[in-house]
Order: sequence, then C-alpha cells, then structure tokens
Amino acid sequence: MDHISPESIGRFLTVADASEILNVSVDEVRELIQSAELPAISVGSPGRWRIERRVLEDYIEQKYEETRRMSLWREANAASIQDISEGPKYRR
Repeated sequence: MDHISPESIGRFLTVADASEILNVSVDEVRELIQSAELPAISVGSPGRWRIERRVLEDYIEQKYEETRRMSLWREANAASIQDISEGPKYRR
C-alpha cells in the first residue's frame, strides 16, 4: 500500500485508511468502531464507515496518554511493593 499523508487525504478516512495509519487490520478498526472506542459515521451503504482525520489523531493521542499513565501506575505499584517488602526504613 502507498503511504498516506495528511496532505493526500481529505477530512474523512475510510476504514482501510485508518487501518493503514494504525498498522492494524481492517477488522480491528471495525471492532473499534463497533465498540464505540473509535468514533465514526456511517455514510451511504450500510457498513461504509468514515473516520474524521482529527478524530483518529485524537484517538492516537489518547492511546499515548493511556499508555503513559499505565506506565506511571506500574512504576508506582512496583515502588510500593518494594517499600513494603524491605520493611521499615528506621527502627525505634
């Protein structure tokens, strides 16, 4: 497939466009749409979904933020577990 650049496409992306941008299958994009995780509109024939380019970019940013928060949460939990397993830092 050819590389998709923002300049080469309009406001709306097809499911195939979104799958190429996200580097996932068309079926995975459809599942994201059906679960309402990725907002899209149905135009024309049933099943002809379109994803607004801005919405896809927002979705990607949300995924980056979600990943960042999960990483911080895991770090905090790992530190808490270490602190507990090491016992008190001082004794009276």
